[in-house]
Amino acid sequence: MDSQKFIELCIQKVVEYFNEHSDKTKKTEIEKEDVYVVWSCKVLQNNKALLSTTVSDGMYYEVTYNGDKQELYLDAYKKWENKCFKLEK
Repeated sequence: MDSQKFIELCIQKVVEYFNEHSDKTKKTEIEKEDVYVVWSCKVLQNNKALLSTTVSDGMYYEVTYNGDKQELYLDAYKKWENKCFKLEK
């Protein structure tokens, strides 16, 4: 799968996942334009991307394509904390 087709598929899957799992009482749904790619990589027949949305819910999504099995995996994560550790030189 080429990189552009993979990214388009990732965005579509994130939209579907978000809209299926969002709090229905808030009536929040997203579209393709609300999803952005943080990072992506293609190695041989495999692809991986990290994505997020414009919704400030702390969620991010990891999508992996296994080219050997032609399977797509989506992992959804919640950012709980961001800590800084000062390192000595």
